[in-house]
Amino acid sequence: MKKLIATLLLITLPILSASAHYLWIETNGTGAMGQAQEVRVHYGEYTYGVIEKVEGEAFPLVSKFTLWVIAPDGTKTQLSTKAKEDHYLASFTPSQNGVYTIALNNNEINVIDYTQYDFGIFKTHYHSTAKVQVGTDGDTKTINPDGIVVKQLENDEDKIRLQVWYKGEPIAKNELKIYVADLWSKTLYTDDNGEVSFALPWNTKYIVETTAKEEIPGTYNGEAYEFIWHCATYCIKK
Repeated sequence: MKKLIATLLLITLPILSASAHYLWIETNGTGAMGQAQEVRVHYGEYTYGVIEKVEGEAFPLVSKFTLWVIAPDGTKTQLSTKAKEDHYLASFTPSQNGVYTIALNNNEINVIDYTQYDFGIFKTHYHSTAKVQVGTDGDTKTINPDGIVVKQLENDEDKIRLQVWYKGEPIAKNELKIYVADLWSKTLYTDDNGEVSFALPWNTKYIVETTAKEEIPGTYNGEAYEFIWHCATYCIKK
């Protein structure tokens, strides 16, 4: 059954890649001052084992992203990336004690017409974050006032605490999905403060995704759209 589902998904993904896929950042959750920290940018669907090739058909459509590292003191530095087979690679060297936030933003994606799939004509805005802890723990930072972002709050024993922000404010009752490999997923909803918490029972990679639909029409590159589909991801490597 799993093979059948995966096969059907691979057939439909080239058609629905912009709405089914997502960008995410991978990096080790802990770092050390003076030691280079690698950062990878992927595109696909982790739980289905779909990771697009950089020079394939799908990845180039979302490759106009910017990648930043925000230091514990708030200093923001843009990272340069190098194309690899199935990801873009960047690195930085921590020089401060505390939490570094890696942030990817991509608001330069062409309008897509999915009226034949009852989804409408829309523009996509991707935002992804990841946390690197160097010594002292703390919250990650949010730098996406025009869209949606997942913020990790300071660790609470064995549970992860996240907060979802939209347009610069915590968003309540918003759906959030947690993905693990082999088609495992779980759906949660943010509380009144935009927060969710959950345990990490397995020693593996978890990818969190949350979305918001901005019902404001506009134009991009001369193409009209009905709404903006915001998508934010957050990767946890345990």
